[in-house]
Amino acid sequence: MLMRRKISIILAAVCMAAFCSCSFGDTNEETAQKTEFFAMDTYMSVTAYGEGAQKALELAKDEVERLDKLWSVTDENSEVYAVNGGGEVSVSGETAQLISFMLDMAKRTGGALEPTLYPVVKAWGFTNGENRVPSGDEIQSLLKNVGYEKVSISGNTVTLPDGVMLDTGAVGKGYASDKATQVLKENGVGSALIDLGGNIVLVGSKPDGNEWKIGVRDPDGDGVVGIISASDCAIVTSGAYERNFTVDGTVYGHHIIDPKSGRPVDNDILSVTVIASKGRLCDALSTALFVMGKDGAVAHWRDHRDFEMIMLCKNGQAYVTEGIANRFEADEEHSEMKINVIEG
Repeated sequence: MLMRRKISIILAAVCMAAFCSCSFGDTNEETAQKTEFFAMDTYMSVTAYGEGAQKALELAKDEVERLDKLWSVTDENSEVYAVNGGGEVSVSGETAQLISFMLDMAKRTGGALEPTLYPVVKAWGFTNGENRVPSGDEIQSLLKNVGYEKVSISGNTVTLPDGVMLDTGAVGKGYASDKATQVLKENGVGSALIDLGGNIVLVGSKPDGNEWKIGVRDPDGDGVVGIISASDCAIVTSGAYERNFTVDGTVYGHHIIDPKSGRPVDNDILSVTVIASKGRLCDALSTALFVMGKDGAVAHWRDHRDFEMIMLCKNGQAYVTEGIANRFEADEEHSEMKINVIEG
């Protein structure tokens, strides 16, 4: 599966690229169980607490790996690979639900989330790490096959015209994180931290009853700019600093493609962090809001109000929706950063 742009975390002493989860106080480490694995083209880890946690972790891992096999865009045996071959294809109920959700979010965001961008993303080399800059003519030719309205789904049957291809990377990990959360809860886990390649889900609060502390990466350097205090929610970030590459001396800043231009998004946002009850919603919106730009993202929040967000912008300021404002604070090194509260 092509997995794009999501942010990693640090849990206790485990360091990764872009997110930071810092646990303070008594977290009953003696009851902690952890599993680490590689799926959906990224490193993943799940930490759970309490008796019986290990069995639940293995079941959650199995579930994520199963979904990866269904939704990979590069695995010739996956259902999504079969769909991308064109024509009418019958898929499982889970794959049908995933595709329906992508289409619903594409419609809701006016195409800012575009699930049919795969040929364009592939042309830039983000599927195999062999980056290149497609010509303008090539991009325009590929964009003729981009458009979520070209996808038809009826029950479990998906139909794509020739040349149209789905990319599940914008929602796949989020959807899988929701499934993993369900497995953990069904198996008695009341406190856990799920990190599917930077798609974070907080199951309950920390074992000591305190909220989790999740740090948001500084898009201009190492470390974090601030800390979110939260429990029982999902947190996902999209940033303009992942998978940068240089061609002929020109730096191409990131891999989030604008569906209209077919080129990396260039607007006033450096990163968007979305906080909501479901990982799939966070996953989809973190990309879509980044594409929209600051004003579009603010308008979308005011229209829907089913998520909270933190935007870090090129003007050096943070913009935080009112529902999360009292749970986000700048870290010591960024104490002078201006934090603007977005009100409804």
